[in-house]
Amino acid sequence: MLPQFAALLQDLFAALYKYNVLPLPESSVAPSARVNRVLLDGLLASTPYEHLKARTQLDEIRAGLGAVLLGERALELLRSEKLFSRRDLLDHFALRHDEAEHAERLREIERAEEMRGDAELGEDARSEIDALRERLAREALVAERRLERRAAEVARDVANRAEAGKKRLEAEALGVAQELDDAADEAESWGRALGARGPGSAARSLELGRRLAHNPKLRKLSRLLGRMREQALALRHRLFERPSEEILDVETGRELARLLPQELIGLRHPVLRLDWRRRYVEGALLQYRLRGDDERGRGPMVVCLDTSSSMAGDKEIWSKAVALTLLDIARRERRRFRAILFSSPETGLYTLDLNRGERYAADLEGSLDLADYFAGGGTDFEHPLDAAVECLGDSRFRRGDVVLISDGECRVSEEWKRRFLAEKQRLDFSLYAILIDVGGSTLETLAELADRVSRVSELTAETAGDLFTRV
Repeated sequence: MLPQFAALLQDLFAALYKYNVLPLPESSVAPSARVNRVLLDGLLASTPYEHLKARTQLDEIRAGLGAVLLGERALELLRSEKLFSRRDLLDHFALRHDEAEHAERLREIERAEEMRGDAELGEDARSEIDALRERLAREALVAERRLERRAAEVARDVANRAEAGKKRLEAEALGVAQELDDAADEAESWGRALGARGPGSAARSLELGRRLAHNPKLRKLSRLLGRMREQALALRHRLFERPSEEILDVETGRELARLLPQELIGLRHPVLRLDWRRRYVEGALLQYRLRGDDERGRGPMVVCLDTSSSMAGDKEIWSKAVALTLLDIARRERRRFRAILFSSPETGLYTLDLNRGERYAADLEGSLDLADYFAGGGTDFEHPLDAAVECLGDSRFRRGDVVLISDGECRVSEEWKRRFLAEKQRLDFSLYAILIDVGGSTLETLAELADRVSRVSELTAETAGDLFTRV
C-alpha cells in the first residue's frame, strides 16, 4: 500500500524503542518516504505517543508489537482511503519507480567511468564509452527532472493531507496503547507457560502478541490457561517422594547436583579453583548420568480434543486450556505430546506433535494452531481413539496415557467398543476422560470407555487434583 512501508515499520520500532529519538533532516529523506515522515512527525508530537512509549521504551518485544499494531492500523487507513486516495497512492509508487530509475542511471554512468579507466582499452573502445556516457548523462538528466516534478506534486498532496493524517494516526496510537499491555503480558505468559524460550523467542513472542491482539478467543484462552497452569503446578507439587532416578553412567556437564564427589573438591581448593571454573563454563566436569521414568518406559501423552459444533463457545475455551495445561505438564516431565483434534468422520483428524524439539520444548506455533483450529460438525470418538492406539502401538514406549477431552455427546458401536477395550488391555495403557461440563454434556459414553472421568467443573472444587495429578 505504501512504497516505503518496510521503512515506516523500522521507524515506528525505533520511535517506540529508543530512549532518544532524533529524526533525520527532511532534506535527507527520500521523496517517496515523505509521507512516512509526516505520519511519524504527527505521532511523535501526540500525547498517546508518550503513553505508548512509556510501555515500550527499551523493550524490544513491546516495541516490536507496538510497531506492528501501528503499521496494521496505518494499512487499514490506507485501504479505506482515509489518508490518501487510490490515485495518490499510485503517484507515490510512480515516484518510487522514478527514484529507482534515476539511481540506476547514475550507477550506469559510474560503471562507464570505471570501464573508461581501463588502460588496455583502445581508442575506438574509449570513443564508444564516451558516447555511452553522454547518452546515459542525458537519460539521467531527464530522469532527474521527471523525479523532481513528480516529487513536487507528491509533496503538495502530502502537505494538503498532513493534518488529517496526523490526527488519524494519533487516534490509532491511543487504541494501540490500550491493547498493547494486555497482548504483550498474555504473550509473555503464554510463552512462559509452554516453555517457549531460547533462540528466536523474541520473534515468536512478537508473532504471538500480534495474534493475541487480534483474536479475542485467544486472549480469553490465554488468561484461562495462565490460571489453570498455576493450579495444575500447585496440585502436582504434592507431598510424596520424588520420582526415582538411577545412575546409568558418567558423563561431562555442569549440573552441580550430579557432580562426582572428587569434582567438588576443586570448588574449594585454592589452586584448582580457576581450573574448576574453566571446566564448569565449558561443561567439562564429571557428573553422573541418570536414567529416570521417561527412559524406563513412561510413554507419550496423546490428547484427543473434541472440536465439534457442540463444543463451540465456552466449552472450546475450557477444553483447549486443559489441553495446553497438559502440554505444559508433558514438557516438564519430558514426555512426548501428540494432540489429535477431531469432529465428524468426514472432517478428518488434525494431528499435532507439540514438543518434538530439544528438551521437549513446546512448539509455540503448533500450540497456536491448536488454539485457533475449530472444525465444527458432528462428533466421532472412534477414529481419534483408533489413531491414539496406533500412536501408542508404534511408539518405542508402549505404556502411555490417552486423554479424551469432550462434552461426551457421542455414541460408539458395541463392536468397536469391544475391540477398543481389548486393544487397551493388550497395550496396557490408561484412558482418562475429561468431561467439559460447562454446558450441555453427557457422561455415559465416556464412562464406558475411560478408566476415570474427571469434570472440568472440579477445577473449583477440592477434588480438582484428579484432573491433573493422575495423567
